[in-house]
Amino acid sequence: MLDFTKLTGQMQGLSQHLTKEATASRQRLELAQRHLQGALESQQDLVQRQEKWRDRILFANATPLEPLNTCIDIPIPPKIHTVIATDGSQISPSHHEIAYCYLLNIGRVVLHYGQNRQPLLDSLPEIFYRSEDLYLSRQWGIRTEDWIGYCRTASEATVLAELACGVKGNSTTVPYLAMVDGSLIYWFLEQLPFEARDRILPPVLQAWQQLRQAQIPLMGYISASRSTEGMSFLRLFACPHIVPDCVSYCSNQQEKLPCKVLEPLRDSVVWSTQLQPGQRSALWRSNARILELYQDQHIYFCYVHVGSEIARIEIPSWVAEDTKLFDQALGLMLAQVQKGQGYPVAIAEAHNQAVVRGGDKASFFALLERQMIKAGLKNVGTSYKEARKRGSIA
Repeated sequence: MLDFTKLTGQMQGLSQHLTKEATASRQRLELAQRHLQGALESQQDLVQRQEKWRDRILFANATPLEPLNTCIDIPIPPKIHTVIATDGSQISPSHHEIAYCYLLNIGRVVLHYGQNRQPLLDSLPEIFYRSEDLYLSRQWGIRTEDWIGYCRTASEATVLAELACGVKGNSTTVPYLAMVDGSLIYWFLEQLPFEARDRILPPVLQAWQQLRQAQIPLMGYISASRSTEGMSFLRLFACPHIVPDCVSYCSNQQEKLPCKVLEPLRDSVVWSTQLQPGQRSALWRSNARILELYQDQHIYFCYVHVGSEIARIEIPSWVAEDTKLFDQALGLMLAQVQKGQGYPVAIAEAHNQAVVRGGDKASFFALLERQMIKAGLKNVGTSYKEARKRGSIA
């Protein structure tokens, strides 16, 4: 239990720290706005320098494909449309439980608007208990819990594509949108060995290809984005060297770089000063190195003022290159946020379908225990540690 009497004395120091941080953040924001204007005036030159010296630039930065001051109104979506979303949850394995296994639960949601069709809200659970499922990742030095999360990402994409393509069928008149919660750039893949990565990324790209063939736009919705890819582009403007060669000029002075004056300012904070509700920013191409493995499905992004916040919207290249499809997808996304009172209702419902609550977890292990006893297994039960934690008298 928390001792709030002891915590009270620490709150004053925290509030003072936050006040100083707020002042510093306002100063960085004012500087970022000046840098943004300067970068706009020399945008083409900065992009050329970025492309020419990309192998010598040590920080991740994105490429703007439209003027930096772009603010475009998102079109109103058609009344008749369908939105599909998936999200996942899991029960991680524990040696203190009655059996060492884990469960993935993928929430599925299909919402039809203006069509007099019943929605779909359910989940697909799957148990993993074989040795190759439980211990495969150890050969690469990957924790089982982390590996489960990676596999869940692939399962979410696969289920989304199968669900969306199955629902659409041969329909060509009703607009569709497939949504996922979070980024389409799987940064965690960078640290994985090739063999492990090859078990996660190909199924995802195959699922996206299915959506592409069915002409169902895919969108990753990121709330409270912490990305600084756009601000990192402004570092090119702040660089005092004609040639942005980080390797030659700055590799030994990482803490005092003149181009880092905007850190840790986020893209969303800056674009909150540029966009009005219902508008999107310029379209950007991410230059994350992991995207070199995405074949012809590179990831693009923009920022959208959805009313409640500045959301980062990510899409694959085949959506970004189709202007009509892109605009239509943004319209459907914004309608979802409005229906969800600040967050896309389809993604929120997919999460609610997927989440495994405490009661669900207890019921899962109770069912497993009955099955084990029915199979003739003896000494079925949790560890003394787990039993004591559940039955605490404190």
